[in-house]
Amino acid sequence: MKAGSPLTHAAVLGLFCLGFGIVLAVTHLVTADAIQQRTEDDKQKSLTQVIPAGLHDNNPLADVLTVPGADGKAVTVFRATREHRVTAVAYEIEGNGYAGEIRLMLGLDAEGRILGVRVLQHKETPGLGDKIEPAKSDWITRFTGLSLGAPPVEKWKVDKDGGVFDHFSGATITPRGVVAAIRNGLEFFSAHQAQLLEVR
Repeated sequence: MKAGSPLTHAAVLGLFCLGFGIVLAVTHLVTADAIQQRTEDDKQKSLTQVIPAGLHDNNPLADVLTVPGADGKAVTVFRATREHRVTAVAYEIEGNGYAGEIRLMLGLDAEGRILGVRVLQHKETPGLGDKIEPAKSDWITRFTGLSLGAPPVEKWKVDKDGGVFDHFSGATITPRGVVAAIRNGLEFFSAHQAQLLEVR
């Protein structure tokens, strides 16, 4: 092949792509365990924020139940137990914010009262929608102690929509999405309570 010919360029490009692919594969193999460990650490941190340590003598990460949600998607439920009795559960819930999906972890006691809610991931506007983070505002912590009947189901909305939860000035969509997600999470618990609390 002559230098500068199309075949030479194609061969060089092919070798470059092959080399790049090998580098990516090796990088994935080297970092896969670290990424998995980071994911587990993040889950553990989230669980400790929504399930008080005094409620269990097990590792909730190790007592997992998979239950179909209302939309058919599997919901992974982490169960906290004490003396072989389920005392609390936690699972991820999702809401629609201004900038996309908001992922949260919801923790409930065996009666369906909220032990805690924490944001796992969001892309909401800094200074407005990010008030759902406990480091920015105490708004998300105000759900602790509430349940599907307290307040009544029809009041699980932001105040702008006739509910009891504060909205954010200039960012109503964000709290609206979070409140709806929590309400849906409570309804999921109500629909599957017996299964979630069953001792295995």
